[in-house]
Amino acid sequence: MTPAEQAGTPAEQAGTPAEVVGPLVRGVGVLRRLTEADGALSPSALERATGLARSTVDRITGTLVRMGYVRPAGRDLVLIPRVMELGNAYLAALRLPALLGARADALADELDESVSLAVADLDGIRFIHQATRRRALSVSFRIGDLLSAERTAPGALFATEWTEAEWTQWRRRRTTDPKNASFPVVPPVPPIPPIPPASGRKPAPPSPSFTERVERARRDGWALDDQLIEPGLVAVSAPVRHPDTGRIACVASVVSHTSRHSAADLRTSLLPRLRTTVKAMEADLRAAPPEQRGPAPAGLATWTTASKHELGRDFVESLARGLTVLTAFDEGHPALTLSEAARATGLSRATVRRALLTHEHLGLVTTHPDQTFTLTPRVLDLGFPPHARTSLPRLAEPHLRSLAARLQEPTALAVLTADGKEIQYTAGATAGRVLTVHIPVGTRLPATTTSLGRVLLATTATPLPPGLAEVRTQGYALVDEELESGLRSVAVPVRDRTGRPVAALNVATHAARRTLEDCVHTLLPALRATADLVQTDLHTASRFTPVPPT
Repeated sequence: MTPAEQAGTPAEQAGTPAEVVGPLVRGVGVLRRLTEADGALSPSALERATGLARSTVDRITGTLVRMGYVRPAGRDLVLIPRVMELGNAYLAALRLPALLGARADALADELDESVSLAVADLDGIRFIHQATRRRALSVSFRIGDLLSAERTAPGALFATEWTEAEWTQWRRRRTTDPKNASFPVVPPVPPIPPIPPASGRKPAPPSPSFTERVERARRDGWALDDQLIEPGLVAVSAPVRHPDTGRIACVASVVSHTSRHSAADLRTSLLPRLRTTVKAMEADLRAAPPEQRGPAPAGLATWTTASKHELGRDFVESLARGLTVLTAFDEGHPALTLSEAARATGLSRATVRRALLTHEHLGLVTTHPDQTFTLTPRVLDLGFPPHARTSLPRLAEPHLRSLAARLQEPTALAVLTADGKEIQYTAGATAGRVLTVHIPVGTRLPATTTSLGRVLLATTATPLPPGLAEVRTQGYALVDEELESGLRSVAVPVRDRTGRPVAALNVATHAARRTLEDCVHTLLPALRATADLVQTDLHTASRFTPVPPT
């Protein structure tokens, strides 16, 4: 366990319950180590990081590959976007990103600064929404990143509501982890260089202690981060309170750097606008309709038995079932009873009970007096942050490489330029041929003479350009030796969660290698299957995080 896990939850401190599922504990540990390594580790590195036997690592990672959470990439094992469905379940059940995210985005646009929403996670804070400015010098935090409370402005606000037991937990963690090793996304506190006695300069006054900042936040109702995380980074934060309890539901922050705003300037110029937005957020929470429960999803884990029959002992069924239990939660089911979780997954009550007890032991689930279970922010530890700042080309690249290797033909991803007259290549994969198509990323070509451009124009342009009615009807574009003699290509659109085409995929070939019929009957089905894979990843990754098309 990491120092954070050792400090951990009350259940962890009390020891391991007898009903905890060991393979599930070990599988969660593997996901956490992969997440801490930004999504990629070799099996031998996982073996060292987890302390597990190589055979155990292989069985766990083989199961995660089967689940679509991990894929082999050369010598490494890499987290893939589908793993985000675990974090998506927490964010959907929480409802705060869906209810408040648009307000945060609008504030970021208005101020031209980054805006974040964070929730408390034991003695840390965890981001649940980020509206980040895309500029050369920008904030690199991601949804799911965990920061220590004492190094942040939100932490001081959350600590105003800590119980004595929570303060004791914080002091214990500070003692056992003085270097903040359990918060790897935050750089260590830089040492203060000594001032030479002969310099004549006075030493800087000591920074306020965390407890002093907490008392100030309690008094003021807002908090300031004056370069607590690293030099140059400043932030101002205000609490968003739950309408029913009056307690802090989340904290909204405006983040900048000292070349744009001093800490004092944040207070005078940005805090008033932040507070106005926070009031609007609280009004949104008061007006939010209750969750629409409806029937719970059913049979989520029925595929695990078939996988066990196919793979035998190499498939860790208890791990797969335990992780699937987490995905039973959603916006309509933020809290589940044991019976509801069993119906949603198609698993027996006994299996679900042991899985939920294990998740509670690991800090991923909380139980309540009404016998319901809810997810905690720690679910975001399971693979979410490495993909929280992804782009469409990055999502598509492994699928393009796989398609190019299977067909032995080059593949590409492109988007329309803003004026709709050209396409821009954003990703591609080559094939091992002497005569091949190689168009570098960034290249622009006329949209009307390329299959990529035509399929995008046919699905987005209004009115429909001449000659593209058939392309719109059939859902693909086939171009035969129009851009260059001998070059044939077929393209299909890639659609976002709303069904809007945002990019296109194509396969290119030489006329001597593929007939037009072969392009339609062989290349097109494979291309469509690949587009489906890219769309699935895009829909999962973009549920709570923006995925730019370039």
